Amino acid sequence: MHSRKKGTSGSTRPARLEKPSWLTISSSEVEDLVIKLSRKGNSKSMIGTILRDSFGVPLVKIATGKKINQILEEAKIEEKLPEDLGSLAKKATNLRKHLETNKKDLDSRKGLQRTEAKIYRLIKYYKKKGVLPADFKYIPEEIKILLI
Repeated sequence: MHSRKKGTSGSTRPARLEKPSWLTISSSEVEDLVIKLSRKGNSKSMIGTILRDSFGVPLVKIATGKKINQILEEAKIEEKLPEDLGSLAKKATNLRKHLETNKKDLDSRKGLQRTEAKIYRLIKYYKKKGVLPADFKYIPEEIKILLI
């Protein structure tokens, strides 16, 4: 029950931190691709996955010397919410919509409580780090508007 067996699969980061010899894309081309994919509406993690699978870029930081976040900040492309907070908020809105039609689904209600507890902890962390303004509040109706 508490053995942490879930979530162990997935890709591992490349072992070497130098640019591979087989990588033919220049660093400026990778930066342009990151900006282009971001403008299409992809998240930062999705951009990394697309670059890895479609263009053979093992890590953006290896190819360019900058992280995806740094490239987007230089291009003045900002997200309304941090990616992890946005995905949790989207999950919470979907659970709320489900609970409107299924009022007796107690498992989903407990899942919503757990998800919102994670949201509150993340908001507290991001306020402390200065990513979110100090007066930011989690209000489900307003978050729904931000996600659209």
